[in-house]
Amino acid sequence: MQKFKLKMLVLSMGLALAPSLATAGEHTGKDHTGPYFISPKNGETVSSTFTVVMGIEAMKVHKAGEIIEGTGHHHLIIDGAYVPEHKAVPADKQHIHFGKGQTETEVTLSPGKHTLTLQFANGIHQSYGKKMSTTIEVNVK
Repeated sequence: MQKFKLKMLVLSMGLALAPSLATAGEHTGKDHTGPYFISPKNGETVSSTFTVVMGIEAMKVHKAGEIIEGTGHHHLIIDGAYVPEHKAVPADKQHIHFGKGQTETEVTLSPGKHTLTLQFANGIHQSYGKKMSTTIEVNVK
């Protein structure tokens, strides 16, 4: 009977730890304030067309058009740096806006190394600055 109880205890502990083990090494946003990449990961090799999935910690995603404290939307900057605080994020091929509150997109890039910068901005596209940005590098095959 004691062996059975011990096995059940070990099994219960394993099940309790399973979710944390499944995300070990993955960025969940909990140790970071601001935007983060769910996919791809920094340094990942991707095909020429790949999916970018974006997350945010300590803010909420809201569509563009009005300024609501604690909210904003994502901008994806291809091969460029963050936008300084209070500056408008440009609208061009290098700066992709997600003003409808989207958190996922398809990107097509030429082969080679590229940087992807997530920039979070308010409802009128004014950047929250470096503290609300993150940059990764991908290798496009």
